[in-house]
Amino acid sequence: MSDLVKRSVSLSGHRTSIALEPEFWAVLEEMAGLRSLASLIGEIDARRPPERPLASALRVAVLAYARRAG
Repeated sequence: MSDLVKRSVSLSGHRTSIALEPEFWAVLEEMAGLRSLASLIGEIDARRPPERPLASALRVAVLAYARRAG
């Protein structure tokens, strides 16, 4: 996989940076569809267990999406 790409998003009024591989960002953008990427990330953030890091939760969401599509 490629190097990590950092992006900043606002979650609950706070800016946070997330570092993921470009391949994960591409699928997250596909998952977001017509809504904003920040909205999708906020939804995943709200559902994740507090002990799971956000980047990990995003990767797991991408995996679940890919499994449903395949």
